[in-house]
Amino acid sequence: MDIVVKGRKTEVPERFRKHVADKLNLEKIQKLDGKVMSLDVEVSKEPNPRQADRCDRVEITLRSRGPVIRAEAAASDPYAALDMAAEKLDARLRKQHDKRFSRRGSRRISAAEVPDHVPGVATLNGNGYPVEEEEADSVPTKKIGSLEVKGEGPLVVREKTHVAAPMTLDQALYEMELVGHDFYLFVDSETKEPSVVYRRHAYDYGVIHLSTDPMVAEVEAPASGGTLGG
Repeated sequence: MDIVVKGRKTEVPERFRKHVADKLNLEKIQKLDGKVMSLDVEVSKEPNPRQADRCDRVEITLRSRGPVIRAEAAASDPYAALDMAAEKLDARLRKQHDKRFSRRGSRRISAAEVPDHVPGVATLNGNGYPVEEEEADSVPTKKIGSLEVKGEGPLVVREKTHVAAPMTLDQALYEMELVGHDFYLFVDSETKEPSVVYRRHAYDYGVIHLSTDPMVAEVEAPASGGTLGG
């Protein structure tokens, strides 16, 4: 497995690429997760002079047969940002590793282990997307402030449709922590309805459940019309 380093609207010098290879110890990573498929490092630069102390951002994405683990950090230079992101990645890898081994001997399996037990099941990452999904988008996009516009409009930030395996609230919180996001959309395994968990303060979480209103009648399709005669 190789480490793929790429720049987003910025050049990545060879010296930094070598530093990435030294900083991210592949042997150590594979000991914590033996099913690693790819490791991507993306470097981007914020042109706003008001954010000089956080102008360089590094995002590390680790894909395996389980959930995607992502860690990102911003600093005044890419080397410092890489160091902070690498520390976050290591902490999340250890958390996943410890939880996986603490469940040995239990009949309950995590969502990350489902592909090992159910033949033909889709392997999903931490965001609910298939691991091998290719983001093919032929429509040109342009930046307007902090937003992206596809083609000539309308204004679209990002739109995705994906398949999600039902999971418990506890598993949804765990997946949210792995990807480092402040919220996580999932399908509740008990109600089979979409739900969202989100971070409130420190380790205080909230959850929003959605259910169909039985009083709302289905909208009937209009009757097909006949041919107008002269």
